[in-house]
Amino acid sequence: MITKGNKKIIRGWVFYDWANSVYNLVISSAIFPIFYNHETESAYLERMQLVKLPDGESATVLFFGSEISSSVLFSYVLSASFLTVSILSPLLSGIADFSGNKKRFLQFFCYFGALSCISLYWFDAKHHMELSMLSVYFASIGFWNSLVFYNAYLPEIAEPEDHDKISARGFSMGYFGSMLLLILCLVWTQVFDYDARWCFVFVGIWWIGFSQITYAAIPNNIYDKKPQKGVIWKGFQE
Repeated sequence: MITKGNKKIIRGWVFYDWANSVYNLVISSAIFPIFYNHETESAYLERMQLVKLPDGESATVLFFGSEISSSVLFSYVLSASFLTVSILSPLLSGIADFSGNKKRFLQFFCYFGALSCISLYWFDAKHHMELSMLSVYFASIGFWNSLVFYNAYLPEIAEPEDHDKISARGFSMGYFGSMLLLILCLVWTQVFDYDARWCFVFVGIWWIGFSQITYAAIPNNIYDKKPQKGVIWKGFQE
């Protein structure tokens, strides 16, 4: 058991927002969507032997032999990741609660998501669109599932009256951290004219690196639960 309100643990918990919010800004919102549009449009123009996209026409990609709008495909892949998270989260949360291994699940999805972001460096819309979209799919699952276990820590480390204040601290840390990396990525691509693909590597390294501060501070088995048989079935029941 731990004492709620421990400042060191709360600081460590808050810092995970600094670590993982770079996914939301750089991958979900700012740089990767622009990169994705550029890559899929370039692949389309090359396939159709065009110089530029005709007015009113949108780029399509070949995905498992079928032609589909690149923007629609992106939405479908993200939707599939959200559906996967909605199925996995209740089951894995039950297993984590029953086994007391919440921290291990948080670490797994953090590393899974971060490494998937790094793998976007090899995004190839011309020759390997299916594999490339797997990186998008897995990165989204890693990010959102890690948040499930991250948020589940708050009631265990802080009193209810402090939840809003601590959550606001986490949000602020995430905002400033992600903005800092975004600025660095913009300088990297716009000022020095380096390849934007490296920004996805930066996201993964940033996410894994700064999350170590969180893992060093938060406990794993808060209620000192002992290993038992049938943890998957009992977790599913829970």
